[in-house]
Amino acid sequence: MSFLASLKPSGRNLRAWQVGVLIVMLAVWQLASGNEQTAFFIGEPVKVAGRIWSWFMPVTVGENRFFPDGLPGRADIYLHLGVTLLETVLAFAIGTVLGLVFGLWLALAPTASAILDPYIKAANSMPRVILAPIFAMWFGLGIWSKVALAVTLVFFIVFFNVYQGVKEVSPVVLANARMLGANQKQLLRTVYLPSATSWVFSSLHTSVGLAFVGAVVGEYLGSARGVGYLILQAEGTFDVNTVFAGIVVLTACALVLDGFVGRIEKRLMKWQPRTGETEKL
Repeated sequence: MSFLASLKPSGRNLRAWQVGVLIVMLAVWQLASGNEQTAFFIGEPVKVAGRIWSWFMPVTVGENRFFPDGLPGRADIYLHLGVTLLETVLAFAIGTVLGLVFGLWLALAPTASAILDPYIKAANSMPRVILAPIFAMWFGLGIWSKVALAVTLVFFIVFFNVYQGVKEVSPVVLANARMLGANQKQLLRTVYLPSATSWVFSSLHTSVGLAFVGAVVGEYLGSARGVGYLILQAEGTFDVNTVFAGIVVLTACALVLDGFVGRIEKRLMKWQPRTGETEKL
């Protein structure tokens, strides 16, 4: 531990360490799956990679769209992945906007906040997965029941972060802004929103994964399309390699979306000093 603590990798060295850790994990996984009985439960990395490769290979004319084992392949993965991504992006956007609006409103309205506080805590404490059958009855088995479930997961993460971010505004900053003649709209634009922005982006990184969780869980409980549906079908045939392939694809998509959020954060948060700059001050 002391050896690892003394190392401070940066740049290429950091990437090399990260890739090295991944290679070691895959090697251990491959060695552990050498036994057929063990491989039945944990899968084999080579076969998982093969399944992903066969999903995304270019489609050749005259080829069947399905493999002999009945599992979707090639062109079909784009249809299923497109459905899951659409559900995720819609839920992410709607949940973020609703969380931002309601977080700002309740943070700036103490009376409404005090009245609604127990109901918000009760709704947040409720396991949202149990709402999936209700949403299926309300919105049907299309994408909107999955979007609604994922929105409930994203909303509360963003809401509480925005609420806390506005509450953390320094009273001294507010007093100075009011002394300079700032009205409520100007305070919202120049004080409250900048204060909540860092909290918002920290919540968005968590919300990306939750949006995928909501979409996939909804597909599990009732759907004919989506990566969650593919994973469910693979589980029904005890095809653990396809299950892991679906998990890897979803994880890769979540990382891409999280990276996109990170790029937006860097552009909008240029005014915020870096850690090193703060320490120098």
